Order: sequence, then structure tokens, then C-alpha cells
Amino acid sequence: MKELVEFIVKSVVDHPNDVRVTEVEGEKTVIFELRCHANDVGKIIGKSGKTIGAIRTLLSTVAARDGRRAMLEVVE
Repeated sequence: MKELVEFIVKSVVDHPNDVRVTEVEGEKTVIFELRCHANDVGKIIGKSGKTIGAIRTLLSTVAARDGRRAMLEVVE
């Protein structure tokens, strides 16, 4: 799942080398913390949050197949 988030985000941003995804595992939940270049935060969030919403939907779908729950947070 971490690789999926990295691939999608690196495809969207201008500075793909600055993208960092940290995975925090819980019993049934996985939290992904996304860090990127300051100029790319707006591109990741998108207009009215549509881009980050779509990434979160894909991530939740993949996690649901494993019987888990996944959350994605953009950390500045």
C-alpha cells in the first residue's frame, strides 16, 4: 500500500524526490503520513480536496481487501 501511495503522489508533484511516506501500523488500522515539498502540497490536495480524496478512496479500497483500514494524512 505504501508503494501505491508513493507512485500516485510522485506522478502528480513537481518534486518527486522530496516525497516521503511513513507507515504507522496498528492492530487493524494503518496510517500513512505523507510529506512533500511545500510547493506541492496544493497539487496533492487538489481543487476542493478532490485529488487527496481520490487517493484516500483508492487506499481504502486496497486496505479493505486485506480486512484493514487505512488513513492518509498530509503532514506539512
